[in-house]
Amino acid sequence: MKAYVYVSLKRTVLDPQGKTIQGALEKLGYQGLSDVRQGKFFELTINGRLDRAQAETEVERMARDVLTNPVIEEFRYSIED
Repeated sequence: MKAYVYVSLKRTVLDPQGKTIQGALEKLGYQGLSDVRQGKFFELTINGRLDRAQAETEVERMARDVLTNPVIEEFRYSIED
């Protein structure tokens, strides 16, 4: 199984890197942007010893306890067989 974890700053947290990226894209002539938020992406390979429910529990625990700073970040994940 593969797990994909997406981590981003909470909407209430200022994202200066996202604003810098947005400004650069606009200077390059890209149009239609109203906001850019940047984040992190993790691809995890789960071995065959866990069933899907166990994998979901472990991925959520890893994301919550290690991959994010819960004060300023949020996460979402998906799992594919």
